Amino acid sequence: MTKEGYKFLLPALVISLVLFAIWAGSAVLVILLLAVFFFLVSLFILFFFRDPERQVPQGKYSVVSSADGKVIAIKPFDGLDFIEGKGTLISVFMSVFNVHVNRAPLSGKVRFCDYNPGKFFPAFKDKASLENEQTRVGLESEHGQVILKQIAGVIARRIVCRIKPGDFVEKGQRFGMIQFGSRVDLFLPENVDIRVQLNQKVRAGETVIGVFRE
Repeated sequence: MTKEGYKFLLPALVISLVLFAIWAGSAVLVILLLAVFFFLVSLFILFFFRDPERQVPQGKYSVVSSADGKVIAIKPFDGLDFIEGKGTLISVFMSVFNVHVNRAPLSGKVRFCDYNPGKFFPAFKDKASLENEQTRVGLESEHGQVILKQIAGVIARRIVCRIKPGDFVEKGQRFGMIQFGSRVDLFLPENVDIRVQLNQKVRAGETVIGVFRE
């Protein structure tokens, strides 16, 4: 479980236990129902903030997914800062049922990490990538530069990013999360061959998104 989940889990669990104790002395049905409700909330929080281990592919040219979820967009881009020339955008949508821990797509140095406040359009819409609240991270590896965006959605109102400019990250390393569902965009340079398809289910730190050409 991620450390961000404890501030949600502990209150719900304490309330549940207190209500069970009150019900034991009063036998009031409403109190029992409330106790069960908060206990179920506690179980959901445990499920949502789970943080399983992953087997990270070791090929030095591979780029892995930064998020669990479904690929909702694969499209070209041109003229983006930090990445010279053309490239491909891969967007992964995370539902509330996915693991929400984000992982580094490759090994490299963090060149910038910018937070931009914005709106909260549904994360699966195209305009969410431009207008929603987001954190933008630039990573530079020995093979090229990539840009990663953690994008908030309608429900997601908390972006966690634990890395900063100057840090070195390893491929598959945990670096943050987006709480309660959202989207991660990965901008890859044109010398990366894409290895995923639209609507494919991917896993952070495990699924190979693309491979740099040697």
